[in-house]
Order: sequence, then structure tokens, then C-alpha cells
Amino acid sequence: MPAVYPASPRQLRRVRSVSNHTKGLIMILVTGASGHVGANLIRALRAQGRPVRALVHRDRRALAGLDVEAVAADLADPSSLRAAFRGAEIVYHLASSISINLENWDELERVNVQGARNVVEACLQNGVRRLLYFGSIHAYDHAPFDQPMDEDRPLLISDRLPPYERSKALAELETRHSLDRGLDAVILIPTAIAGPFDFRPSYFGQALQLLARGRVPALVRGGYDWVDVRDVVDGAIAAERLAPRGARYILSGRWHSLRDVAQFVAQHTGRPAPRFAVPIWLAQLAQPIMAKLAQVNGSQPIYTRPMLNAMNSNRHISHARAARDLGYSPRLFQETIADTLKWFQENSKS
Repeated sequence: MPAVYPASPRQLRRVRSVSNHTKGLIMILVTGASGHVGANLIRALRAQGRPVRALVHRDRRALAGLDVEAVAADLADPSSLRAAFRGAEIVYHLASSISINLENWDELERVNVQGARNVVEACLQNGVRRLLYFGSIHAYDHAPFDQPMDEDRPLLISDRLPPYERSKALAELETRHSLDRGLDAVILIPTAIAGPFDFRPSYFGQALQLLARGRVPALVRGGYDWVDVRDVVDGAIAAERLAPRGARYILSGRWHSLRDVAQFVAQHTGRPAPRFAVPIWLAQLAQPIMAKLAQVNGSQPIYTRPMLNAMNSNRHISHARAARDLGYSPRLFQETIADTLKWFQENSKS
């Protein structure tokens, strides 16, 4: 693993323009570079000696100590994107507003849908050679649950859907439509992501830390398909080189129950996993109360209704196409959990 840099002001000043030894190489632009996937992607690209322009909004901790060109831009402002995209030949569009609630549609539409539309326009205007768009597995129809889910499942665009799912489906449609205008675009569809360099941290990263500290009294009898962020990055870089124009790839890992995840954490910490687990239907009944308590405490709810629905969804999400075309092979999730908890421990502020 590369060294990890705490986000001190002195180190943030070290984020600078790309070094002389990378000039003349293909410039890669990464939107959402300060997010979880972005933090891992820019490290992987720089480890290959490739020049990276990191498009960031506010939080730059993930860039501290890295030799990248940092550019501030707003996805909803086409004029700020024009300058940021100038000279870029490959674009990884990761930036996204993520919501686990049933609110925030205006923000999701502005960042996810309008942002994707503006990214497409900037790519076309600047002659970008390839756009790699990161979608969401939540934008796809998971039913029927007893059959393997693959890239041919339909997108969900009904206005009755949770706002995040709908926004990502509409954003992906913007990317698909760009193919008709001549853009070379590839769509990558990761499942639930975990792994190191989780600076903010992500919702799942927060949950792992609570489990590690023994602060989760009970689990829910559900699960999901989790994938290591480093495997997602490997799949994305392979898609940049190998994927045919217009291809879609699910980058999944393996399905694990929350009980499995808690046991993986316990194996690393030596602290017993929670003994009790409640059925999803009971968690759904209690969810409004939990949401109110979280609001009073000024914290995130332990779970939301969309999260509970996802945990009771398809257990057979196939990455066979990515394995065939890209050589994609995700690692065991036990390794991911151990590496993630180690990273949090080494980068704790306490």
C-alpha cells in the first residue's frame, strides 16, 4: 500500500501541477477525485506514472502528498468544466451526490443528472478520446431475485423510486445517449464499495468502525454484494484499455450477510460480533423511530428504508462479462475488511 498522508494544511499545499517527467503523456481527468473510489483511482494511475488532473469541489484530503494537478470545478457549471477538461484525453467520471434517504432530489438532480449531462458536453467539446462513467447497481432492476443479475437488466427511471436510484438511472441515460453523438463511452457499475483510503469516511466505512468498537447492539438479517474499491479501480483501468465502445460492466464482488461482515470484523479485532439479529420487516417497522432519534442526536440513522430494501434484494449479481473481457477477479471480502480496518486504525485522528 502507498503511504497515507494526513490532511494537514502544509501537505495540502503540496498538491501541485503535474511533474515535468509526465509531460507528453496522455492526460487523465478524474472527477470526484477526492471521494473513496477517486482516492484509490488516482493512486493507481500515479503508480503507473500517468499524469492525472483531479477535479475536486471542496474536500482535498485524498490528494494530500500526491503529484497531481488539482482543479476546482462545479459539475453544474459548464463554464468551469470547459477549462478543466481542456487537454484531457481520458475522463473518469466518478463525481456523484450520494443519498441514503428519500429526500434531496434537487441536489441529486443537479449533481448527478445535470452533472452527467455537462460532463458529456465537455467531453464532446474537448475531443475526449474515452469517457468512463461510474454508474450504480441501484439504478438497475434487481428482480427477479432468484435469477442472476447482469448488465442486460433494465434501468429504473420511475419517479416513484428513491431519489438516488432515479438520479443515477437518468445520469446513465445521459451517458448512453452520448454514444449517438459520437462519444466513446464505457459504463462501469460497481456494487457496494469498501476498502482503504476512505477519508470522509463512507457510510459503510462508518458502520465498520462502529462494529469494530462494539457499538452495534444488533444486526439486520440481510446482506448485500460488496466489492473491494481496489478491484473496482483495477476493473476500470482495464476497461479504459480493453472495453469496446458503449460496453457496460458490472463490477461486483460476492454476496455476504451482515452476520458474515460482523464475523469478518470480529476476526480482525478479537471483539465478539453482535449476538442478535432482527428480521428486515421488524427493522422496517422501527425505521421511522430510528430516523427521528438520529435527527435529534444530529447523526446519521443506522439504516434507512432504501438500505433495508437493498439488503433484501438480489444475491446473484454477476460480473461474468467483466471477468471475460477485462480479466476482472475480485478478492475475498475478508481481506478487504482486514485492510480497511487497518487503514482506519493507522489513520485515526485519536
